Amino acid sequence: MDRGSRLKKKRRRRLFSNIVTVLLFILAFTLIKDKLFPFIKNAFSNDSSDYVLADSDMPGKNDEYNKGENNGSAEGNNSGHVNADGDNIKTGNEKDKELEKEMAEKKEMLKNTVYINDEGSKVVTNPNDILVLVNKERSLASDYKPDDLVIPNVKFSFEGEDQKKYLRKEVATALEVLFEEAEKEDVILYAVSGYRSYGRQQMLFNYRSERSGIEETNKLTAKPGQSEHQTGLAMDVSSKSVNLSLEEAFGETIEGIWLKNNAHRFGFIIRYLKEKTDITGYSYEPWHIRYVGKEVAKEIYENNITFEEYLGFEYDAE
Repeated sequence: MDRGSRLKKKRRRRLFSNIVTVLLFILAFTLIKDKLFPFIKNAFSNDSSDYVLADSDMPGKNDEYNKGENNGSAEGNNSGHVNADGDNIKTGNEKDKELEKEMAEKKEMLKNTVYINDEGSKVVTNPNDILVLVNKERSLASDYKPDDLVIPNVKFSFEGEDQKKYLRKEVATALEVLFEEAEKEDVILYAVSGYRSYGRQQMLFNYRSERSGIEETNKLTAKPGQSEHQTGLAMDVSSKSVNLSLEEAFGETIEGIWLKNNAHRFGFIIRYLKEKTDITGYSYEPWHIRYVGKEVAKEIYENNITFEEYLGFEYDAE
């Protein structure tokens, strides 16, 4: 083969090699362009908004937007917003208003949950509701007994089996946590009296009436059917600082003060306040705690109101 032929053959091989290289480059570029191109554009362009996730697609961003923390929105903006899918997003205030409306409706319903029995008394129709209101104008049926009564694992002021050790299950669990947290702060509490049947309340009321008279007994002891103890939602609590008794002095003890300031954290309220006897109809009882759930207890505690006031129940004990 002469020299000219060898050069031509060499050029053809080089051309073929170059063509193959170009084809491979094109194939590789085609495979990665979808990933590479946005990166290159974001790196060299002043406007990369097309390749940045919208706020509505980013985890947690919708919550921030609703709080008025995104796009310069003022906190508390009442207007609705729309996300990337066109769905309406409710603001924090709108959600609060809905909850307030629901609670207002709940309160109104709770006030109207009674019927008039043969004796002319108002008897509640929702005795199993955690927010059932029982007082001198709203009674429980004589045969009512909660079906989920259990004994909480707490210290009691007495030994042995007794119905007053029992509480409804949810309440018992909350009481256990309350006692545990109190003990962590060196506050030792004792449970004295929880559930009380209609019959037992009747015997107690009659006994005290014979000793102190009806008028005085009415200030301290509920008539049968009108006691929160029958709901299984209430517990009388004491301490060794008052010899495990139920007396007003308990409110001035370390234990009583702790209970007043902390009961709401566990869903309980001090049911019969000192300055609210004209509303509750009963004398001050710093030992009587009633379970209403954490949210309601917090509101009642922070506003220093009674359960009646919270529900908007108009009642004058006089």
